Amino acid sequence: MDRRETIKTLVMGGVASGLMLHGCVPGEEKQEQAEAVKKSDKEAYGRTPEEAARDEELWSKSFFNEHEMATIAVLSDIVIPADETSGSATEAGVPEFIEFIVKDIPQHQTPMRGGLMWLDRESNLRYDKQFLSCSDEERKMIVEDIAYPEEVKPEHKAGAVFFSRFRNLVATGFYTSEIGIKDLGYMGNTPNVWDGVPQDVLDKHGLAYDEKTLRECIKPEERGDIMEWDD
Repeated sequence: MDRRETIKTLVMGGVASGLMLHGCVPGEEKQEQAEAVKKSDKEAYGRTPEEAARDEELWSKSFFNEHEMATIAVLSDIVIPADETSGSATEAGVPEFIEFIVKDIPQHQTPMRGGLMWLDRESNLRYDKQFLSCSDEERKMIVEDIAYPEEVKPEHKAGAVFFSRFRNLVATGFYTSEIGIKDLGYMGNTPNVWDGVPQDVLDKHGLAYDEKTLRECIKPEERGDIMEWDD
């Protein structure tokens, strides 16, 4: 099953939208991405002065350390990798989104940090190294064991609980980003093109457009022009 399509279906069905209410990027590049996300978030919607001040305060603080953020980035791209039509979770700024959310909604902090610790512990037990140091295949093996709660082994239940929370946050962050909205195909208030009543409907009712209407009104290529009336 295509992971992106599955998550997209959940989002379009409203599962991830409820959460909105309640690769590793090094050094300078990571900082640039974070600044871009902050700027985009501030300019994309209206905020009261109090809300803007609180946002600024949250952005000024850090919760996850560098290792945790790198792990979040890698795990995010496992959940939503880049494909032929869209970018990955990290390209959509999902790690920065998660960092903001755990500060905005503190009840996420302990489960998220504990889950990342579980991930490194499991990696050390299996491969004698941390999750970041594992190969793609080794990471996939761990994720597959915690990705399906109804099938998880008892010893992996804690990991499955963490991954369910993490996956929901990734989906929310991705599909509320510019990249994710485009991936959904959501058009919003984009004007469509009207080229008249379909011919079969006109035929059914014995109607037809006169030449003047066709010439002056039904021109999709001019739909952005302002009409000038002669009389």
